[in-house]
Amino acid sequence: MLNVPSQSFPGPSSQQRVASGGRSKVPLKQGRSLMDWIRLTKSGKDLTGLKGRLIEVTEEELKKHNKKDDCWICIRGFVYNVSPYMEYHPGGEDELMRAAGSDGTDLFDQVHRWVNYESMLKECLVGRMAMKPALPKDYHEEKKVLNGMLPQSQVTDTLAKESPSSPDINLDSVIVDHRDDSFRAETVIKDYSYLVHVALSHEIQEDFSVLVVENVGKIEIVLKKKENTSWKRLGHPQENHNSIIPKKDTGLFYRKCQLVSKEDVTHDTKLFCLMLPLSTHLQVPVGQHVYLKLPITGTEIVKPYTPVSHSLFSEFKEPVLPNNIYIYFLIKIYPAGFFTPELDHLQIGDYVSVSNPEGNFIISQLQELEDLFLLAAGTGFTPMVKVLNYALTNIPSLRKVKLMFFNKTEDDIIWRSQLEKLAFKDKRFEVEFVLSAPHSEWSGKQGYISPALLSEYLKRSSDASKVLICLCGPTPFTEQGVKMLHDLNFSKDEIHSFTA
Repeated sequence: MLNVPSQSFPGPSSQQRVASGGRSKVPLKQGRSLMDWIRLTKSGKDLTGLKGRLIEVTEEELKKHNKKDDCWICIRGFVYNVSPYMEYHPGGEDELMRAAGSDGTDLFDQVHRWVNYESMLKECLVGRMAMKPALPKDYHEEKKVLNGMLPQSQVTDTLAKESPSSPDINLDSVIVDHRDDSFRAETVIKDYSYLVHVALSHEIQEDFSVLVVENVGKIEIVLKKKENTSWKRLGHPQENHNSIIPKKDTGLFYRKCQLVSKEDVTHDTKLFCLMLPLSTHLQVPVGQHVYLKLPITGTEIVKPYTPVSHSLFSEFKEPVLPNNIYIYFLIKIYPAGFFTPELDHLQIGDYVSVSNPEGNFIISQLQELEDLFLLAAGTGFTPMVKVLNYALTNIPSLRKVKLMFFNKTEDDIIWRSQLEKLAFKDKRFEVEFVLSAPHSEWSGKQGYISPALLSEYLKRSSDASKVLICLCGPTPFTEQGVKMLHDLNFSKDEIHSFTA
C-alpha cells in the first residue's frame, strides 16, 4: 500500500529484492517525489485536518472517511489521513483506496511491510482506534507467569493446536533485548510469535545467556543481578506480554547496531559488518532477511537486506556460538540512490537500526536433499551464501550443489575467487558464471536466464532424487525463472523464490 519513490530500494537494476510482488508503479507528477513529500511534512501544514489534535477513532467513524479527498486508513491500531499522500504514492491512488475507511494492515503487509510508515506518515496521524488491549484476567496467574510458572492459557492452547508434538525451537528462534529496565524475549514458533515483555523490578547486568534444549523445546534465559537483592517478582507486564499472535501481525522491533567495518568486494559492492549490542541475543536464520533503518533528511527510511557470512569459508565450520554478535551484509552502492549512499557515508562507530528477522524460507526444506540448484542474479546472491554453506556442511545426503550466477560483467561478480576455490575444494559444488555484457576475451557462458540454459544446467543426479531450486534476483528474473522451471516440469515444492 505505502511505498517509496523509484530512487529507493530496490533500484531499477537492483538484484537485491526480498519483498517485491511485481507490482507496477504509477508515474508521479512533477514535484511529487519522496523529497517533496518530506518537505511537505516539515512545512507545518495541517495534514490531518484536526489542527494538531489526536482523537480516538471508532470503527463507525473510520468507515465514513472512504473517499480520495477524505481517506483514513488504520495500520496496526493507528489511524492516518492519507489524502495528502495520494499524489505522492508510487503505487497510485487506487492502491491506497483499497484500504480506504478500513483496517489496511493485512494489505500493507502483503505489499511492502518493510516501509517505515510511522515516520513517513507521522504528520498524518489522526489517532488510535478505540480498542483496548486485552489485560490478564487474573493478576495472580500473571504473577506465576512472571516467575516462570506458565499456566494453561491461550499460549499453550494455541501451540497445542498448531503442533501437538514438541515445537521446533533452536537458538535462531529466540530473540532477546534488554534496554534500560525493559526486558523483551520473543520466540518464533512456526507462524506464531510468543512474547515475554516486562519492566524489570531491579537492574540486571548487560550480558546474559540463552540456552535451548531443542528436542523438548525448553528455553532458558539466565539474567545476572546487578545487586544482591531479593526480587519479589521479575517485573511488571508491558504491552502484549504473555501473548501469542500470528507472526505476520507483529510489528518490526529494532535495536541499534554499531558499524565496525566495511570493505570493498567489487567496484560497487561492499561488505558491511555490524555489531549487536551486548544486551541483545539475535541470530538470523538461514534464508531470512532483516530491515536496516537510517534517519535521512529527518525521516527514517527502511530497507531489507539478507545477512551473509564473513566469507564462504567462515560460517558453519565451527559450532555457532550463542554470543555470535556480528552481522554481515553484502550491499551494492547506488550513487544516485537514496539509501545506500547514506549507508556508505557512515563512519566506523556509527549506528544502524536492525530489525528482527523475517522470511518464509524453511531450513527443513534442505533435509534429505540430494540436489540443490541456486540461480542468482547480482546481489541476489546474498541469500544463497548461508544456504550454500549450510547445505554443504550439514546435509549428509547431498550429492551436488550447482550455482548459476548471472551478472553483467566480470567486474560485477561477487566473491568470484572464493566461489572458484570452494568448487575446487568440495567436488559436490559447481559454479557457472553467466554474463550479459562480457568483455571480448570472456570464454564463459553469455546471455540471460533462458529455458535452454536451465535445461542444460539443471540435471538431477538420479530420476528420483530430491531436488530444491532457489532463485533470487530482480523481479523479472525471478518471475521468468519460476515460469521456466514449471515448464521444465519442476514442481512447486521443488522451487523456492526469495521474492515475496
